[in-house]
Amino acid sequence: MADDLAQRPDPERRSLRSAWTSFKRTPFFPASVIVLIISAGAGLFAGSYTYAFANPTPRKIPTAVVISDHGTAARDRFIAGMEKALNASLRLHPYPDYAGARWSLEEQRVFAILRMRDHRVEMDVAGAAGASVAEVLTAAAGKVGRASGVPTTVRDVKPLQRGDPRGLAVFYISLAATIIGFLGAIQLSVNASPLNPAERIAFIVAYALLGGFTIAAIVDWGLGALRLPFWESWSILALTMVTSGLVFSMFNVLFGRWALIPTWGLMVLLGNPSSGGAVSWPLLPSLLGTIGRWLPPGASVNAQHTAIYFREHQHPFPFLVLAGWCLVSAAVFWTWRHRHPGGRPPGATPMRW
Repeated sequence: MADDLAQRPDPERRSLRSAWTSFKRTPFFPASVIVLIISAGAGLFAGSYTYAFANPTPRKIPTAVVISDHGTAARDRFIAGMEKALNASLRLHPYPDYAGARWSLEEQRVFAILRMRDHRVEMDVAGAAGASVAEVLTAAAGKVGRASGVPTTVRDVKPLQRGDPRGLAVFYISLAATIIGFLGAIQLSVNASPLNPAERIAFIVAYALLGGFTIAAIVDWGLGALRLPFWESWSILALTMVTSGLVFSMFNVLFGRWALIPTWGLMVLLGNPSSGGAVSWPLLPSLLGTIGRWLPPGASVNAQHTAIYFREHQHPFPFLVLAGWCLVSAAVFWTWRHRHPGGRPPGATPMRW
């Protein structure tokens, strides 16, 4: 008899379990989960952007050095001073002549060129390659030149456009394409849930084409902030929006109604701070600077940035990154389309929605 009593569930514990089970069946449970997620997300959002942007520090800035037979002592003294001022953050690449160094600058392989000319150091920077990096190098060069007694001239050989003096417009238009891209997919899930999977993809492509055109038209024709290579910029923005919408759709079939969480984490908390749009990658924490170029926001910024400022030196890599994410997301979405939270029965017509 005593053993039977010992094996019986504690009435208080049973009551708590029953109350928890009942609570999970109410709308208050997902609402409470959302409260916790939003609270954590607010901190993570502020933390990720503060970590990336609040204190940009030079980290291995690629710099071309033109090797010459004259003035090597002064040049070496200046470079040693720059290394000290920037905490050994220069990554030097020697070139036999200025033409080769300038080509590397146009390819965005280096951010500055150092050479001796008329017994003085000339430093060429490229504001268009990274305004924040150019500012850091310009400020350090002036101080080092005065401290080392080496006459120094700094010039920006690739300046930003007049309507974008801080170089942030590219980041903003890419950010808009990224966020609106997956917000559009969310709205299709909420307000057009009877769409079948193929129809959903078609409408993502439709709003991406129109949305990319609208962003480019407003920024260029409307505001005059940037002179865009319109067709190329439009295509990059549209591809970014398609990719972003398909990334959410992929997570939608994998995580259901909680798909916004991994989408926001990948595209906003991680992708945008590491994109190099607001702070150039040599000034980002090394991990962010490395992975940013492999994520859709970073690929979009790189492709757009090169299209605007380095048109003759466009690289396939950012387009391959965007296309890769787009194809993988579409493949996952299509493979698990039976889990698509929507659609309509076979034979149902759109008029019956």
